[in-house]
Amino acid sequence: MPNLINAPTVVPAAGEPPKIIREFFGRVNSGDSGVSIARMTSPAGWVEPGQRPEFDEYTLVLTGMLRVECEGGPFEVRAGQAIHTRPGEWVRYSTPEEGGAEYLAVCTPAFSPETVHRDE
Repeated sequence: MPNLINAPTVVPAAGEPPKIIREFFGRVNSGDSGVSIARMTSPAGWVEPGQRPEFDEYTLVLTGMLRVECEGGPFEVRAGQAIHTRPGEWVRYSTPEEGGAEYLAVCTPAFSPETVHRDE
C-alpha cells in the first residue's frame, strides 16, 4: 500500500549559521533505511564540516548556489544543476552567496549520523 507523507520532520543540521532540513523519507520521518529524501534551506554563509560518508548523495539545487568542495577541487552547483557524490569521497557543502540556497538531497542508503563521518 502507498505511504502518504503528510509533512516532513525537521531534523537538526550541522554547520553554522543553522540550515533547515525537512526530511520526507528517511530514518527519522518514515523509518526508511534504504533512502533519505530531504529539502534543505540553507542561509548565506552556511558551512558544514567536511565529511567522508558511506552513502551516495544526489543533490539537486532548486534556488541559489551550493558550493561542493571535494579532493579534486570545488564545484559551484547552481539552480537547475545537480551533483552526485559517492561513498568514501571527502566532501564539504556550503552556501557562500547572498540568499543562500534551497536544494533536495537524496541519500542511498539513508543518511545516518553514524555513517556520515564528519571531520573533527
